[in-house]
Amino acid sequence: MLSQKARYGLRALVELARAGGAQVTSGELAVRADAPRKFLEAILLELARNRVVVSKRGKFGGYLLARPPAEISFAEIIRVIDGPLALAPCVSRLSFRKCDDCPDLATCSLREALLRARDATSEVLEGYSLADAAACEGAEVFKPA
Repeated sequence: MLSQKARYGLRALVELARAGGAQVTSGELAVRADAPRKFLEAILLELARNRVVVSKRGKFGGYLLARPPAEISFAEIIRVIDGPLALAPCVSRLSFRKCDDCPDLATCSLREALLRARDATSEVLEGYSLADAAACEGAEVFKPA
């Protein structure tokens, strides 16, 4: 599951993409992303350290995207905030390690499905940018059966 931290970060970055290169304050981003300001400021600091956003200090300070929105994928943002996209460490490309309770990687009956899930998730999130999200007017809404 996507963490609330990642949701707030993604929503704030989509708002920056919609700002068209204009600088936006953390307070305004918090309102637009419907996120607690202090929590969002911590997320934005992490994103600035990872060169996703640029922060400008001072009276007329705020945040800007560090690159064009089309060059920033959802996968990149999620990895910065939540870590690897993989459901288990044994299928992570960036943070691989054997699962603590796994007797043998070579014969693990779970890895094939987890690898496929990781690959499919990565393909979708790598191919979806902030520019795509900024242009989107909404997605299908599922109703309870």
